[in-house]
Amino acid sequence: MPAMRQADSSRGRGHDLQRFPAVFPILSIHFAASVLRRDVPDRTAARDSFHDGVPGRRAVVQRLAPACPRERGRGTGDAQVRVQIQRRQRGRRLTTKARKILPHVAGKGSPAVAVVLLSCGALGQAPYAETEPGLPLPGLVASEQSAFARGEALFNRPFTPENGLGPLFNQDRCGSCHDLPTSGGHGAEPVIKATRFDPVEGCSTLPEHGGDLLQTVVIESARAMGFGAERTPPGATAITEIRAPAVYGLGLVEQIAEADIMRNADPDDADGDGISGRPNLDADGRVGRFGRRAQHTALDGFIEEAIRLEMGITTPAHPEELDHNGVPLPEGIDLVPDPEVGAEELELLVAYMRFLAPPQPILPEDPGALADIEEGERIFEFMGCDACHTPAFTTATSESPALDRKRFRLYSDLLLHDMGPELADICSPGILPSEWKTARLVGLGHRSEFLHDGRAQRLSDAILLHGGEAAASRDVFRRLTDQARSQVLAFLRSL
Repeated sequence: MPAMRQADSSRGRGHDLQRFPAVFPILSIHFAASVLRRDVPDRTAARDSFHDGVPGRRAVVQRLAPACPRERGRGTGDAQVRVQIQRRQRGRRLTTKARKILPHVAGKGSPAVAVVLLSCGALGQAPYAETEPGLPLPGLVASEQSAFARGEALFNRPFTPENGLGPLFNQDRCGSCHDLPTSGGHGAEPVIKATRFDPVEGCSTLPEHGGDLLQTVVIESARAMGFGAERTPPGATAITEIRAPAVYGLGLVEQIAEADIMRNADPDDADGDGISGRPNLDADGRVGRFGRRAQHTALDGFIEEAIRLEMGITTPAHPEELDHNGVPLPEGIDLVPDPEVGAEELELLVAYMRFLAPPQPILPEDPGALADIEEGERIFEFMGCDACHTPAFTTATSESPALDRKRFRLYSDLLLHDMGPELADICSPGILPSEWKTARLVGLGHRSEFLHDGRAQRLSDAILLHGGEAAASRDVFRRLTDQARSQVLAFLRSL
């Protein structure tokens, strides 16, 4: 586990609006003027600054890229890649993205040193792997289809005390927390977590009091002995409700090469863009990707922890029953032999999540509404949101044809980012209370509550609560015209 980064009040100052045209991925000066309310840099001055030192070169250059995939599942075709060339400014470093694109646009020795790719980030890729919510990935072989169906049945099967439920638990089946809009979706029922954070000592999940997750239900035999819902541990500095996210498409996430995740990491903000995402590495140096803090590297550990803590079901790796606020339960409360689920059942649950497809976009038939979504995507990029909400990944090679080198939408870089004080509550080992893995945006249109604790009832409220590294993008959202805001929200609801 990496050392926990220290809180930095300067974090999030990248994309400063005072440096407006030089940092933001602007589609054009005209575009900026059309979506911002006020304080837009003077168009003529900005135009001249881009042209300065680049004789005869336009500020916004367009180049054709063959077979560029069109977003939201509409096939592939020729599309234009728009890039912005900016002149050198004293002391400013190139972003990694700019360094990669520059040789193909500006040429050697050109004084134009900052290039931003503005559209079509996935050139020449296959169509996206996605279906209606709740369905398996296309292309499963017969054995995978069977494992998916059996795993889905187990995922939605209620457990009872007679087959291992409890003694302490929150829900009696996996699907209780993942059922909206279908099996495998997000959940409306919150769970309660409490932790202690000290700036010097770091984070404690309060293991002496039973851990950070509170179990609020007990089986009848435990109740008869005087046990009830767990109480908030003494010494906790934060307590919060957590809403379960959807588990669609996690098999694709599992197949992303670690190098592809690490390529976006910049923990020390070496490129000076104000974004300092870092991976959550386990003790063996593997990259975490599952959980709100990316605390799990693989699906099996992610699933095993969930059924043990949420349902009180023992597993081969953890055959011991949960304590009640840190106090062991008396023998005889639970008579089911441990472990209460075996390796075969766990593998079926893994197969179900591994082969559950991500949902396809929600697209209207009305051409005007579709145009608003497309414009909203451009504004999303203009705001700099895709610096963390990486639109898509391609899986590595896999023995499963359904997972082998598949392009899929994610809108997350799977890295930890400081989100500022508004979203700071509980902590995790080595992770500040304000640090969270970038939330996946795919499936956002199926939700009615937003953020990790569900406090935001509207998407706009969720955006406005962003801080830290996302503060500059939030501030641009505040400055958008009403129409531009509506278009951004329409794009997000389409995901």
